[in-house]
Amino acid sequence: MMNAYKNFKQECEDEVQAQGADPSLEHLTSSWFKKANSHKYSYHFEWLGRPIIQYPQDIVAMQELIWSVQPDLIIETGIAHGGSLIFSASMLELNAVCGGSQDAEVLGIDIDIREHNREAIEAHPMFKRISMIQGSSIASDIVEQVKAKAVGKKSVLVCLDSNHTHDHVLAELEAYAPLVTPGSYCVVFDTIIEDLPDEMFPDRPWGVGNNPKTAVREYLKKHSEFEVDQSIDNKLLISVVSLLAIYSEISNYRSRESGSIPLL
Repeated sequence: MMNAYKNFKQECEDEVQAQGADPSLEHLTSSWFKKANSHKYSYHFEWLGRPIIQYPQDIVAMQELIWSVQPDLIIETGIAHGGSLIFSASMLELNAVCGGSQDAEVLGIDIDIREHNREAIEAHPMFKRISMIQGSSIASDIVEQVKAKAVGKKSVLVCLDSNHTHDHVLAELEAYAPLVTPGSYCVVFDTIIEDLPDEMFPDRPWGVGNNPKTAVREYLKKHSEFEVDQSIDNKLLISVVSLLAIYSEISNYRSRESGSIPLL
């Protein structure tokens, strides 16, 4: 049975590589993205009762990632309505049920945790695995608090999804990517901004040339411990994330920029 599974996985890998190299699919995906984003597509989904503001495809990919990495700490910048924190906590709960870390937790950081959102998160059954810090994710005192939380953790996964300007994301990468453990990932959201029309962000400080993807590219120039891997993007096609996996001599993981239309 194991050989059958391996054969199936190999077939999938070959198919994913082929679809990622199909220019007609890339064109269709790009067109769909531009149209769907005009309707605020990602705002319309919830996880266990809280708005998550993510693409369903990326939610599935994050589930695969969390199962694979088995983190005992997930660090998330950007909380909003709390759906992503609830999602991560629920995945850690499932991991624990399946024999993973029993005390794994997720830490959320946001410059403004609205009171109604805080109350909803704290009332949720998954709050038992969640802690939150209010403040700028790039402020030195906040960074030190997060670093202290990561001390002694065996597997750390980082997700960056707050202010999407180049300078802010680059500062987050410099602060938090070093906390990622070998074999794990730094997931950078909304790199898709670079691939969408600039006029889609008229009231935002970010846009083409000033966004998470440009920050990822600059960060990778100076940090060879991370590599780019397009496999997640090739599989999802519709994604707003880039995945930076920290390179390890004893690991098969590679850093990922979920790229052609993504976000990490």
